[in-house]
Amino acid sequence: MTPLPERAADTSAEQPWPVRLLSAKIGEYVDKMSTCWIEGQVVQLNRRPGAGTAYLTLRDTDVDMSFSVSVRTTTLDAMPPLSPGARVVTQVKPVFWERSGSLQLDARQIRPVGVGDLLARLDQLGRTLAAEGLFDRDRKRALPFLPRRIGVVTGRAGAAENDVVENARRRWPAVVFEIRQVAVQGPTAVTEVMAALAELDRLAEVDVIVIARGGGSLEDLLPFSNEALLRAVAAATTPVVSAIGHDIDRPLLDLVADRRASTPTDAAALVVPDAQAEYAAVLAAKDRLRRTLGARLQRERERLVQLRTRPVLADPAAYVRGQREVVGALRQRAHRRLEARVHREHDAIAGLCRHGRALSPLATLDRGYALVQQVDGTIVRDPEQLDGGELLRVSVAHGDFGVRTVGGAS
Repeated sequence: MTPLPERAADTSAEQPWPVRLLSAKIGEYVDKMSTCWIEGQVVQLNRRPGAGTAYLTLRDTDVDMSFSVSVRTTTLDAMPPLSPGARVVTQVKPVFWERSGSLQLDARQIRPVGVGDLLARLDQLGRTLAAEGLFDRDRKRALPFLPRRIGVVTGRAGAAENDVVENARRRWPAVVFEIRQVAVQGPTAVTEVMAALAELDRLAEVDVIVIARGGGSLEDLLPFSNEALLRAVAAATTPVVSAIGHDIDRPLLDLVADRRASTPTDAAALVVPDAQAEYAAVLAAKDRLRRTLGARLQRERERLVQLRTRPVLADPAAYVRGQREVVGALRQRAHRRLEARVHREHDAIAGLCRHGRALSPLATLDRGYALVQQVDGTIVRDPEQLDGGELLRVSVAHGDFGVRTVGGAS
């Protein structure tokens, strides 16, 4: 008989391992693993009367993954009672059952996570998310004034849904909702809330999403401080309102969400306006507008009356008459000034004429003198200029005549 391969890498289609050998190999590998401490959430606890071993299902706090855990009843008796949803840390040893091919955890110790530990972990998570900027006001989106459709993520048959829906419809009767009922506490709360959030975020007509729960203990509110859920809310494209309804132990969702409502009722007031208040505001605005326009019209009317009572508008011809008088006065003044200027210039010309006559040779001739000129027009100033028998022209005051010299110059 051909021996079986020692290692899994040596197997082939011609030399395969039987299932029992693979199971035994896995069992050997798992058996070599040491014990370790893990943290999880108790989903289910089965304890039969008289049995020395109890079984519980331990689920991961962030993702949908769980293990079956066996524990001695004496270990359970030495600690406070466990209930579904409780968070615990436990020391376990992995155990592989070869016949069934299943992996199980054997619990050696179980310790409930105390409130102090939870608060410390939440504080550390809050510091981490704050450092990443998930709490910053700059990244928070404004809520729409009147959303087309409101998404609501709430518990099944809970009062929170009625508080949001009824109060929103009381404020704005035409509001439309997309409601997703999910588990809001327990081991499946995180995955169900995240799934509902993602579904509503994909709907284009949903303008705002309200995550509502009617309060509870710190342990009950732990899903709303889950890191995976918080990051999903931060990554959503639709504005999210946190309405957990607990003022003492505020979940981290209040800090990541775009708006925080103290109660589901308060959330209704945040996501829709009050129709009566808006109607009253419209009426008040119309009244203010009416009064403002009335006052403006009255002022303009009074201004028109004042303009109409002015003389220029009461008797439009008065202005023309006044301007005609002004023009007439200006014309008269211009005529007087022009006439005076003409007289002055006339007197000046007369003076110049008199002065010119006084300086003219004709004035000398009027006094009995005569002007003697030779034929070529040369004025005779000295008898030496003349020859005997020379023809001369003599000009007197009232004409001229010719003369001829007699003899020579003497």
